[in-house]
Amino acid sequence: MSVSWHPATERSATSFPEVWKVPPRNINFTGRELQLGRLRGGIGERITAVVPHALHGLGGVGKTQMAIEYAYRFRAEYDVVWWIPADQPGLVRSNLAMLAPRLGVPDPTSTGIEEAALAVLEALRRGEPYARWLLIFDNADEPEDLTDLLPPGPGDVLITSRNHRWGSVVEALAIDVFTREESVDFLKKRMRRSIGDADAGRLADALGDLPLALEQAAALQTETGMSAEEYLRLLKEQTASLLSEGKPTEYPVSMTAAWGLSVAKLKESLPEAVDLLRCCAFFGPEPIPRTAFRPVPGPVRPEVAEVLADPIRLSKVIKRLGRYALIRVETETGARTLQVHRLIQALLREELPVDVQDTIRSEVHSLMVGAAPQNPDDPADWPQYDALLAHVGPTRVAGSTRDDVRDFAMNILTYLSASGNHEAARTHVQTFLEQWTASSGPADLHVLRARRAQGNLLRDRGRYNEAYELNQETLKTMREAVGEKHRDTLMLLNGIGADLRARGLFHEARDHDAESVRLHEEVLGPEHVLTLRAINNLALDYGLTSEYQGARSLLEEALRTAQFAQPVVTRGTVLNLWTGLGRIVRLCGDFEEACDMGEEALAYGFEAFSADHPRILMAQKDLSIARLRTGERDRALELASDVHARYKRLYDLDHPGTLAAATALSNAMRYNAQAEEAFTLAQDTMQRYPAMYGAEHPYNYGCASNVALLHRVLGRPRQARDLNRQNLAGIEAKLGRDHHYVLIIALNLASDLSELGELDEACALEEDTHRRLAALLGDTHPTTLGAAANLAADLATAGRKEEAQRLHDATMRHYTETLTMEHADAVAAAEGRHLDFDFDPPPV
Repeated sequence: MSVSWHPATERSATSFPEVWKVPPRNINFTGRELQLGRLRGGIGERITAVVPHALHGLGGVGKTQMAIEYAYRFRAEYDVVWWIPADQPGLVRSNLAMLAPRLGVPDPTSTGIEEAALAVLEALRRGEPYARWLLIFDNADEPEDLTDLLPPGPGDVLITSRNHRWGSVVEALAIDVFTREESVDFLKKRMRRSIGDADAGRLADALGDLPLALEQAAALQTETGMSAEEYLRLLKEQTASLLSEGKPTEYPVSMTAAWGLSVAKLKESLPEAVDLLRCCAFFGPEPIPRTAFRPVPGPVRPEVAEVLADPIRLSKVIKRLGRYALIRVETETGARTLQVHRLIQALLREELPVDVQDTIRSEVHSLMVGAAPQNPDDPADWPQYDALLAHVGPTRVAGSTRDDVRDFAMNILTYLSASGNHEAARTHVQTFLEQWTASSGPADLHVLRARRAQGNLLRDRGRYNEAYELNQETLKTMREAVGEKHRDTLMLLNGIGADLRARGLFHEARDHDAESVRLHEEVLGPEHVLTLRAINNLALDYGLTSEYQGARSLLEEALRTAQFAQPVVTRGTVLNLWTGLGRIVRLCGDFEEACDMGEEALAYGFEAFSADHPRILMAQKDLSIARLRTGERDRALELASDVHARYKRLYDLDHPGTLAAATALSNAMRYNAQAEEAFTLAQDTMQRYPAMYGAEHPYNYGCASNVALLHRVLGRPRQARDLNRQNLAGIEAKLGRDHHYVLIIALNLASDLSELGELDEACALEEDTHRRLAALLGDTHPTTLGAAANLAADLATAGRKEEAQRLHDATMRHYTETLTMEHADAVAAAEGRHLDFDFDPPPV
């Protein structure tokens, strides 16, 4: 049967697609021609929308092998063929995300797993850069698990599953056991024609034509030279023994008997191979990294430890298991893995007493602990963690009470969070918490660590109040359990500062983080990487309480210390410090230096991260603001537009980063005479902020002041004045009068009053605000100079000429000494025009 549905291609039928990830082809694949024809025909009937197709049937009938054969046979019809293990729904996104760099979208190390997976689905939907694609979701369970992960678009989707419910959701094709003719053909091909039709038919009949059982029988006979007659005799004895036991099983007796016979023969010739096979049975059904099989300090049975300690012996065991078709050995792709069919795994586990199962499961935990790198924050180690992740659930890591296993579990959470796989992190942390709390109690240190991780995940999602409540409760228990100066308590303290900032409690966060830094330095020393992170948090607080010089000193010293820190400071931490310093230098009024520093930080970041990495986005956003302050309006608008577009593509409109980028873009638009567009964006942003941070957060009033400013720019000074009166009252109640944000709103309100002709109130407000700014930031800070320029202009209008002239002359001298007379602020001041002041929200 031949059906064509794609445009003609010049690629050879034997060549491979440009993007290809499919398990090795089964050279002994036999039969299934009718089913392959029907599958290809069904896919070929699609006209527009993707209609997923599913192969469903019992375990061992060859669904996966048929999907592999389909991919190889029709590979010339595709530019992308991507295999996705789907039995653990939480890992499907990880496998999708791995496709990202092949499609020209940011990879997971740049944006995180979830964002990369979404970018992949969008690229597939658009058919860019490839319209001819095939995704294969192998061993999916419930249809609901994949609802949001089956992309529409011009490509094809194939699913394999044992769940018959797929038949009511997609176009489904039932896969049964072999026909007798297919069974005979398979046995003859697998056994190199050393078996006749009659013997093959008898074997097929005894094994119920089940493909996996036939593979077991053929492998054993080929490896041992056993005749078909002898095999049938032994199989009959094995089957009778199984039936006499009367144990219920979900697997065909023929399969169980064939498997048992293979294991029995292997035990006779190489008993240590069975020991290792049983170990493999307690991993998950996904490929097991070969690096997991090495000597480890944790508990391992002596007979297995001996094999692991002898590389030559280990290689012999693995090779024998492969020859008996009990494992699949993968070396072609460079991954070097072992894999055991889930049905064989289940049979191996079921034959063992519960106490032996527990022993081997603990042994597997030891192997996983030994295979895990020590730094889950380092992107270089993420591939090893990703390979182990598929086995965390099946091996019941959450059920272990061993400290080293729970440490490994926490490293898994760190890896998931650092790599952006937040959904999987949330699922795992909830499982860990439930089981660890039940077995060890709420005050157990690993329970408290998991609660800290859960708090971080809540904060990452913008659920700040929940994070705050959880972390406060955890901190109380942590202090009671391990004390104030324990490393884990210190790590939790860092997160609580962020919770306070997110609630708008800037002064409380500063006081909290100052004590945190003191404790970090006392316990860990000034050069420890955790101490540097605590210092960075305190600098954030200083920036939010208008203590810019204090923040600058902290960050300058932290950057000098970073080169000596232990453990070694990651590039991401250095970039955070560098970006933060550039931001503070700008807030100190040194705009040119801030630009230079921002450019250097961005270049440093690009050495390790892509343009879509969150740290790069933050650095670029801050650079756009610095460029705007120097008067480089076009460059600022270009940077702000780009970073806002990236945030919108990678996150949603309510993400804190998207909101901050929208604010920066709106301000840049206003400077570039795009006031109407700026107003629309600023108003939308203002309306979104309360849902993220709460109704009374200072950022709400800051964003609203941007909207008020645009009201005045667009000729609506009365609306501007009314809104700014509300803004000033609200933000002063939160931060007090002598805060940079508060005084900026006061200056804008004074300009509103001036434009409405209410000069007495405007001058009084400007005089008070100028005095406060001089005390807070200094006489020559750009905001102080702007306040002086506005006051001088209004004093002149009010008839107070001498005062106005003295203040104007002094202000011009200061501009000459600082920003220069070519700066836009100085030009406006010289012409007697009012200066405007906008707000940009720093990260919390």
